[in-house]
Parts: sequence; C-alpha cells; structure tokens
Amino acid sequence: MSNQTQIDQITERVERLLLRYEELQRTNALLSDQVSVLTHERDSLQSRLNAARARVDALLERLPESALHASKTSAGTQ
Repeated sequence: MSNQTQIDQITERVERLLLRYEELQRTNALLSDQVSVLTHERDSLQSRLNAARARVDALLERLPESALHASKTSAGTQ
C-alpha cells in the first residue's frame, strides 16, 4: 500500500470525524436549549404549585374549627 493511499484514507477518516463532531455540536446545542426550556417550565409549575398551596392554606385558615374537625372525621370514616 502506498503512502499516498494511506494519507487519503486518513484524510477521509479525519473528514468524517469532523462531520460527526459538527453534528454532535448541533445536537448538544439543541439539547441545551431543550433543557433550558424545560427548566423554565419546571420553575413556573413549581411557582404555580406553591401559589395554589398558599391559597388552599389560606382557605383552610378561614374555615371554622368545627367544620375542619367534621371534614377530617367524615374523611376518616369513608
């Protein structure tokens, strides 16, 4: 096998590696964007959940003690 043939084969392999590298860079960028979007969505949902919990807690505080006790008792007997 001649030196030129070996050089051509190495050149071809390097070119394929460079293409694969560029493809992986694009994929990584897309995945990073997706992680960012999902992180933002998770944070938003967490905030909404905390707000809903606060509203439920506020409603529970407004209930008379007797109604709260009755609801716990009826829930336990079902």
